[in-house]
Amino acid sequence: MENQSGTAFERKRKLLIAAIMAAIILVLGLLLVIMIYALQVKNEGTTRDAHAPSAYVYEELEAANGMKLHVLRTSPSNITLAAIQNNVALTPHYGVNGGFFYEKALLSIAIVDSMPVNGALGEYGAGEENAKYARGTLVWDGAMDKLSVQVVRMASELKVMDHTRFWAQGGISMSLGQDQNWLKQVETEQAPLPDEKRLRSAAVYDRDGKLYLIVSSTKGSLQEFRDAIVEKVGSGRLQDGIFLDGDGSSQLRSAEKVLTGDNRPVVQMIALVK
Repeated sequence: MENQSGTAFERKRKLLIAAIMAAIILVLGLLLVIMIYALQVKNEGTTRDAHAPSAYVYEELEAANGMKLHVLRTSPSNITLAAIQNNVALTPHYGVNGGFFYEKALLSIAIVDSMPVNGALGEYGAGEENAKYARGTLVWDGAMDKLSVQVVRMASELKVMDHTRFWAQGGISMSLGQDQNWLKQVETEQAPLPDEKRLRSAAVYDRDGKLYLIVSSTKGSLQEFRDAIVEKVGSGRLQDGIFLDGDGSSQLRSAEKVLTGDNRPVVQMIALVK
């Protein structure tokens, strides 16, 4: 009887040890799975970060009139123009929305090294013209490393030193430094809905050649948006710039901020290279 009791006890002890060992193995297995998953996530995050542009400065500013501005400051040499046919927030790029469009056709100039970004040369909506009107077009001359605003109808009218080293983004003239005449120029260029409360986008540059890509997260008129930019951006050293497409098209993507407008797709964006 005593021998049977001892045998039963030994059996229970072995079963208990086996259960404990199984539990330890299970826990160790789970820990291993968690560690592998964590390493994968870390590696994926490192890869994404390594490829994300970083040669820019992000600022969030609020003007006295209540306009909230989100700004990406960079060098014009760090810019390209890209056809995306998507919401800026859903692309792999950092940057802001570009010019005006209708459906999938560009209505604003968008040229890189003499090539339109949204189609072949001569194709409607490719980005070779500011449709209907001569409009303010922001031009970076790579040979001179200089920005300017040129009021043109066609990309062929643009003046640069080297036609293989430049980009040009169409919009509406801001006429910075010409406070008496800018509204007349906006009217001449047929800016859409200048007096309505809308989300707004712009690209401006300062006397040192730095470029500022700006999107508002509050709605305002062109006057309010321009006033906010003059007040808060560039420390009083802004040279000139252009208004970009606005309202639901006002979109921005960076590591620090994502603005989706009204979630619509846009045809083209101004993108950071690095």
